[in-house]
Amino acid sequence: MKKFLALLLALVMALSLFACGKKDDDADKAKVKVGFITLHDENSTYDKNFINGAKEAIKNLGLTDADYILKTNIPEGQECYETACDLAEQGCNIIFADSFGHEGFMIDAAKKYPNVQFCHSTGTRAHTEGLKNYHNAFASIYEGRFLAGIAAGLKLNEMIDAGQFTKEEAKMGYVGAFTYAEVISGYTSFYLGAKSVCPTVTMDVTFTGSWYDEALEKEGAQKLIAGGCKLISQHADSFGAPTACENAKVPNVSYNGSTKSAGPNTYIISSRINWAPYYEYAIKAVMDGTEIKTDWTGDLSTGSVVLEEINDAVAAKGTAEAIADAKAKLEKGEIHVFDCANFTVKGEHLTSYKADVDTDAAYTADTEVIKDGYFAESEFRSAPYFDLAIDGITRLDENFGG
Repeated sequence: MKKFLALLLALVMALSLFACGKKDDDADKAKVKVGFITLHDENSTYDKNFINGAKEAIKNLGLTDADYILKTNIPEGQECYETACDLAEQGCNIIFADSFGHEGFMIDAAKKYPNVQFCHSTGTRAHTEGLKNYHNAFASIYEGRFLAGIAAGLKLNEMIDAGQFTKEEAKMGYVGAFTYAEVISGYTSFYLGAKSVCPTVTMDVTFTGSWYDEALEKEGAQKLIAGGCKLISQHADSFGAPTACENAKVPNVSYNGSTKSAGPNTYIISSRINWAPYYEYAIKAVMDGTEIKTDWTGDLSTGSVVLEEINDAVAAKGTAEAIADAKAKLEKGEIHVFDCANFTVKGEHLTSYKADVDTDAAYTADTEVIKDGYFAESEFRSAPYFDLAIDGITRLDENFGG
């Protein structure tokens, strides 16, 4: 009987310790409160992608709606600083912002609240600011754009084979927001993906001077189509360009999410950054009391670079297989998006190039970025710094952001 009572007591104590441990775990989770700042709201494909990633991360970490605050439509100005400070005052101990122009204001907030972690997507200054509570994050989306470019090039080949135009007339158009390195890296990698399967392709690029302006993006796409572009892609955040393509019956490759609803007869594929892995990593670091990397770069292997489902009604046959093959080679390091053998600048292949990595007011070139015969994008900081004007791509206007 005494042995039975002793075993019973031990069991009760074990269950009690388990329950206490679970309560401690729950208490640790309750200690984290997350703030999210977005430039626009879910009407922007760009911001919707961030918002979806935030909600997915919160769910995956076992947190609830009470554990985070989402602030939308926060401009790239003093409003960002005020919002970040307000979130810190509301008890948020980690705060994320999603737009390039938020960076200076996030840094100012980080200096005011040294015990709060500030994480900024697409920024460039974390590695030079030296703040323990300020961090940058991005992903190797140039790889996703390269893969989407393969889908575009195969579609051009299909139209050439169908007699719709000649291989010399294989010209794409691209609607960009600003002439920032992020945009240049994106449209160049997209072009190189297309060129890898359609060697005669060229591309025209126009800029809107805004991340989100549906009218200007639609107008930009219409201008490119009128100029003879047979397929359109974009780095801008509305449905303007996809809608113009649907109206003109011109194939479209989008960004930040599927635009099939706006272009069921023209949309082919979309690449996007999945922000959930980074959000989970950084939030968990706060929960565990561990450090967050100054610069974090997600890639294909982390699930941070993804392609939306192919629209088989529009895409060329063999697109899925070609993308899968190239993806495997990228992951193994067998091919590089910016392999210097695959592009020229003013007729010359690059053997050396200094890029603006440690950004200053004059955007001074400071870091050698050609490595083993390729331009090593996002290896010296997370945000893109590819800013070259390669042959085969024509900028139609240079008035914005450069």
